[in-house]
Order: sequence, then structure tokens, then C-alpha cells
Amino acid sequence: MAAYCVSYDLKVPGKNYGPLYEELKKSPNWWHYLDSTWLISTRETAAQLAARLRRHIDGNDYVLVIEVRNNSDGWLPKEAWDWIKQFVPA
Repeated sequence: MAAYCVSYDLKVPGKNYGPLYEELKKSPNWWHYLDSTWLISTRETAAQLAARLRRHIDGNDYVLVIEVRNNSDGWLPKEAWDWIKQFVPA
């Protein structure tokens, strides 16, 4: 399993991005404590995950899918740190 950070800048005001969020939730394990940022734990490659999401965005939207490792710090609820500890490889 790999962990990816998915971050986006969605440009179309008023567009229903619900299908994008539902697609992210189809991942085996996901984390979403910050606006516009998800952590996804999956067996997919970054390219496979990005291709799955691409169907739900417009051409002028931006999406970054990048692999992450557990070398982290910050201010998050305990549940967020528990998820990171469980699903993000060291």
C-alpha cells in the first residue's frame, strides 16, 4: 500500500464537485481533515489515482497527487494523527 496526498484548486464557481469527493471516498482508506487536501491509502499508483480523479474535474482545475511518507508534524486532532500513523508508511 502507498499513501498519497491529493491537493486541489478547483476553479469553477458553483460547480458540483460532489462526484470528485465521492470518487476520493471510494479509495480503500482516506483522510480529509483539511480543506482541499486528502490523504489516500491505496494499492494504486499515483498515475492510476490521478486518472480516476481526472474524470471529475474541469480542464482549468488543478490537482496534485504525490506520494507521502510519515515524516510529519503539525496541529491536527488526535484522530488525524492516528490515521497517519496507521496508513502512511515510515
